[in-house]
Amino acid sequence: MSVRFAGVSYAYHTPSGETLAVKDLTFEVDDGQFVAVIGPSGCGKSTILSLAAGLISPSSGKIERGDGQFGYMLQTDALFPWRTVEQNIFLPLEIKRKNTPEMKRNALMLAEKYGLAGFLKKSPAQLSGGMRQRVALIRTLAAGPQTLLLDEPFSALDYQTRLAVCDDVHDIIKKEKKTALLVTHDISEAIALSDKVIALSSRPARVVGEHPVTFGEGSPKKRRECGEFAALFEALRKELGI
Repeated sequence: MSVRFAGVSYAYHTPSGETLAVKDLTFEVDDGQFVAVIGPSGCGKSTILSLAAGLISPSSGKIERGDGQFGYMLQTDALFPWRTVEQNIFLPLEIKRKNTPEMKRNALMLAEKYGLAGFLKKSPAQLSGGMRQRVALIRTLAAGPQTLLLDEPFSALDYQTRLAVCDDVHDIIKKEKKTALLVTHDISEAIALSDKVIALSSRPARVVGEHPVTFGEGSPKKRRECGEFAALFEALRKELGI
């Protein structure tokens, strides 16, 4: 088990009063599993990632976490333009005081393994949007997290690039045997990438459906080509009230 929510609710306070963001959430992400959480914009999806990471504490209920560390991948690649690709990849090692020769070697091995060897001395401005996202993922992996928290990491990309990067990120995460929790509002993306899709209501977010994804041999591209894809898309659309 990587992370388990048991009856979790969370309320935040504003000048106008208390707002309930999520209510009675119960679901589990197993080790090595890729889980997508999908829901309407503003329903509290990003709050779920903050709760999973322990950045905020639930108002009620319980969150259990495995022993592994968590890594965050954001909506934008957030690469520092004044640092090279290599320096950006080393950033989490510096922040977490893990900037040892061994950890730096491991980070560079990951970069080379996934096609960044020729880009390490370049600046982020010299890279395409898809390549920048690959750098962002390798940077997230550099510090050795077991579970990746993905906050709509493809939303800033155009459609064609998005499809390619989805396949790219899924492939790297599975090859590195990592656990992933993705939040998205894109039904197709959720189905294509995940082993399980959890559907949420509008705020306060509640679980309204949970669907294992077992077709397409685990490949995002093959899943999109399966007949089962359309059936699950329709089921999720109805659950989301779209």
